[in-house]
Amino acid sequence: MKRIVVPTQSPEDWKRLLAKPDLHWKAGYSAMTLARSWEDAQPGVPPEIAAALESADDPLLGGLRLLLAIPEYQVELPGGQRPSQTDVLALMRGPEGLVVVAVEGKVDEPFGPTVGEKRSEASAGVDERLAWLIARLGFDSVPDTIRYQLLHRTVSALLIAERFDAGGAVMLVHSFSPTGRWFEDFAAFASLFGVETGAGSILRINRPAGVPLFIGWCAGDQRFRERVSRQSGN
Repeated sequence: MKRIVVPTQSPEDWKRLLAKPDLHWKAGYSAMTLARSWEDAQPGVPPEIAAALESADDPLLGGLRLLLAIPEYQVELPGGQRPSQTDVLALMRGPEGLVVVAVEGKVDEPFGPTVGEKRSEASAGVDERLAWLIARLGFDSVPDTIRYQLLHRTVSALLIAERFDAGGAVMLVHSFSPTGRWFEDFAAFASLFGVETGAGSILRINRPAGVPLFIGWCAGDQRFRERVSRQSGN
């Protein structure tokens, strides 16, 4: 991935950055909805995200201001064939210093295959990546029912924070599903760390060492999903 960032002019500028633009850039889907939400919020972050960060009541997440948001930020991981692609990387700064917020956008799309389904691929690269991700999060193993995407998105947030020497890392699901679809998968992932989470909350994960880690779920503004759908004639 190149290290040169070109400012966007509109949500359409996000399309070419997608792994599969023709498949993922559709009205009412997460990529287009997320782009419209974030472009509308400039020069800050969407208000629901700002509120969720403040609600954590943690000094690291207090008074954060957006420095830079990078769509589709790629993070190289051991094993596998492709990097992990963070929907929006937000670099934010507050009184306590720099914080990385790695955003995963959703409407109705699932979090991809489960850990068990990934293991069934019987690929040396996949096995290597899975083992590395699980160890990186401090576990000996995780249940086969956990969604694989949540593992590598969370580890990506930690790696980015380390790369930028940030004081904290947040993996945040920005969901535009009107019914909060797939929240149960996120809650199951959160339970691995011994925490119970709800929509609109960001929680700190207890880790013995390393960059402080937070995970959370935030409900996005429905008008961005609905507006795009109406304009497209759907």
